[in-house]
Amino acid sequence: MGYGNKTLKECTVLLCVATILLLAESRRVKQPRCPASCTCTKDNALCENIRSVPHSFPPDVFSLSFLKSGFTQITGGSFLHSPALHLLLFTANTFDSIDEDAFLGLPHLEYLFIENNKIATISQYAFRGLKAVIHLSLAYNNLGTLPKDVFKVHLCKIKKRNNLECDCKLKWLVEWMHTTNAMVDQILCSGPLLFQGKLINDLVPGSFDCITAEFASYQPLMFESISVESFTFGMDTFVVFAQPFTGTCSFLEWDHVETVFRTYDSIQSTSTVVCKPMVIDNQLFIFVAQLFGGSHIYKRDISANKFIKIQDIDILKIRKPNDIETFLIDGESFFVIADSSKAGYTTVYKWNGYGFYSHQSLHLWYRDTDVEYLEISGKPHLILASSSQRPVIYQWSKSLKQFDRRTDIPEMEDVYAVKHFKVKSDLFICLTRFIGDSKVMRWDGAMFKEVQTMPSRGSMVFQPVSIGNWQYAILGSDYSLTQVYQWDLKRGQFVHFQDLNIQAPRAFSVVSIDNREFLLASSFRGKTQIYEHIMIDLSNN
Repeated sequence: MGYGNKTLKECTVLLCVATILLLAESRRVKQPRCPASCTCTKDNALCENIRSVPHSFPPDVFSLSFLKSGFTQITGGSFLHSPALHLLLFTANTFDSIDEDAFLGLPHLEYLFIENNKIATISQYAFRGLKAVIHLSLAYNNLGTLPKDVFKVHLCKIKKRNNLECDCKLKWLVEWMHTTNAMVDQILCSGPLLFQGKLINDLVPGSFDCITAEFASYQPLMFESISVESFTFGMDTFVVFAQPFTGTCSFLEWDHVETVFRTYDSIQSTSTVVCKPMVIDNQLFIFVAQLFGGSHIYKRDISANKFIKIQDIDILKIRKPNDIETFLIDGESFFVIADSSKAGYTTVYKWNGYGFYSHQSLHLWYRDTDVEYLEISGKPHLILASSSQRPVIYQWSKSLKQFDRRTDIPEMEDVYAVKHFKVKSDLFICLTRFIGDSKVMRWDGAMFKEVQTMPSRGSMVFQPVSIGNWQYAILGSDYSLTQVYQWDLKRGQFVHFQDLNIQAPRAFSVVSIDNREFLLASSFRGKTQIYEHIMIDLSNN
């Protein structure tokens, strides 16, 4: 029995030893070996001319290098099986992009060299998860830009020959360079022209002009219109559209809760072409111009909360109204109606405290299509556009208290409308032609001189509008897209800014509500449109 126990103990010992040996062998077998085409030492590995990133290396590999390899990109999670890496180097390879999370799973990586490759694009999250990196080099690649916040490390090198475009997309890098302790090599900008050849290291965030704007479609209105005006009465802001086919002046107000324009009131008339508001001594008047049935003046009755007609406009003088302008001279209120009939008079009317009476008829037989009030050298003027003569300039005579013909604008026949704007102290006008060339002209102290020509294809409106520090001019078209131009201070003229799809636009107006800016666009053949003027920071894109 003693012999049997001894034998059993010996067998047990042998079994234990065998088990240990098998486990050791098993562990040894499962240890990753050095991949083919790679050379490994105790703690280093070098891979040359390989087609893909191997997924396993010996566990003690401390540094890993890739030379002249043929893979086209570094994909996400490529090094999840090599968590012990402290140094990773890529040089003279052919890959051109780095995907997001490419270096995930490398908590100890301190040195990352990606140099002399063909990298053109890097994912914004390519270096996500790298907590210990103290040196990152992207030298000698084909990088034109870098996505915002692509790296947040203590030391970075982005050397020359990366052709970096120092535009708004790289403003974040300049901001980062001014707030980080990282040592950044001298980097030359390959563009844009303003910064070409300059060091990005010498730029400051203020060097970039990255704020632009856009007219974004906001609210379509289910009616056609031929004119639009915005105005303030009391503490509220309103807009009014003239709808010729329904014979309506449609008033809208801003809904501060729903943040849309909603119906407020209306004035029913016939073949309405203009609904012009004017506030005098806290009273709201609406001049309603009609092609048929005469034109009328309405007043807002606050107690009855409606518009009431208070006056008819002389039908013998105003036969075919086409435009209305309101203005103040020496504290007195006037409005003028441009009449486009063969036998009508373009007439100035004056408020006498009780009603409006005819103050002056400017001329007969000229079929005026537009009238514009403006001040030239501090003096009141009118410019009349006509289908039968060049635009005529009238100047207000203080002694006679009426307008005298001053001159006309040479070589500008067949002008449909004239609108003015100012840039600093300079006075400009936009002259609309239906077919041919619309013009931008500048007052030189004696006459308006041409500054710019805009090809017109069915244009009935060339409207300058100002929003904050932005000056625009909008050239409508019955046959093509409406073109928005923006004033370029350096060039001293308009540059193309945006196209809008509006069917047969006839008028534009800007309204400011709740710190927001809206562009109202009347459409003679389709839906009237409301656009919002929104600011865009290009450095965030």
